[in-house]
Amino acid sequence: MSDSKISPALRYTLMRLGIFAGCFLALWGLVYLRVLPRGLGDSNLLWVLVLAVVISAPLSFVLLRKQREAMAEQIAVKVDRAKSRLESNRSQEDGAV
Repeated sequence: MSDSKISPALRYTLMRLGIFAGCFLALWGLVYLRVLPRGLGDSNLLWVLVLAVVISAPLSFVLLRKQREAMAEQIAVKVDRAKSRLESNRSQEDGAV
């Protein structure tokens, strides 16, 4: 499947998940190598998950700007189309009354 056939929303979501997964694996490796501290008791997984979210969010914001804009355009087109259909339906109902 070529890139042009993938929905911009799906592409953005998959890329965002990829950045999160990469951050998670990198942090897990750093904790395993004891470069980063372990969490308290059994909270190690939670510690790595929270840290991965905190790091991946700004990375996604910066790195996925073009994909986010493409997704916003796609959503705007769909919203405009739905608004015009709604307006068309309203005008048909007004004419029938």
